[in-house]
Amino acid sequence: MTPLPEKPLPVETVSAAALAPFGWLLGKAVSAADAAADTALAFTSPATDFWHEHGFDTGPGGETDILWVVYRSTDRTITECEKHSLTQQAVIPLTGAIIQILALPAADGGPDMTSARAFVIPVGTGICMRPGIWHTTRVPVESADCLMLSRRSTTADLVRHLNTGAPAQETQISAIPAHVLSFPKPK
Repeated sequence: MTPLPEKPLPVETVSAAALAPFGWLLGKAVSAADAAADTALAFTSPATDFWHEHGFDTGPGGETDILWVVYRSTDRTITECEKHSLTQQAVIPLTGAIIQILALPAADGGPDMTSARAFVIPVGTGICMRPGIWHTTRVPVESADCLMLSRRSTTADLVRHLNTGAPAQETQISAIPAHVLSFPKPK
């Protein structure tokens, strides 16, 4: 049997509009005036500014898990992805950019690779994926440390599956036809 040809998957610069079908962009630039306009959830002063960015939702009965994740895979070929059925998942690169590959669910619940997009997420920006969004992560070089928010039971379920092979309940991992990340040519 002849293997199917690999499909190119262009790597794009992330934007709130491009990410919208999959979730939310975190770390968007907000002016001090915009932050000050929402006085219930924001504060601005000469020393510091902070504002509400996103209300993280773990799903009914969930407890937020704060994870430290080190991504090291530089493999440009994508052959599987995962989804978490109950919770949003946020990832924020701290020491290096990541490439987040995202796909919507198909009618059968599996990954709809016709919707797949790959985004560079730079340090200082993050994303929050909706529950049920298929995803996987790569790094452009060596490694990247990231802060991740997830659901504690989802983390425990995934760790149990990865360590022992026990069936996962809150996470699904699916093989996909090979897609190869392609980077735009420098101008």
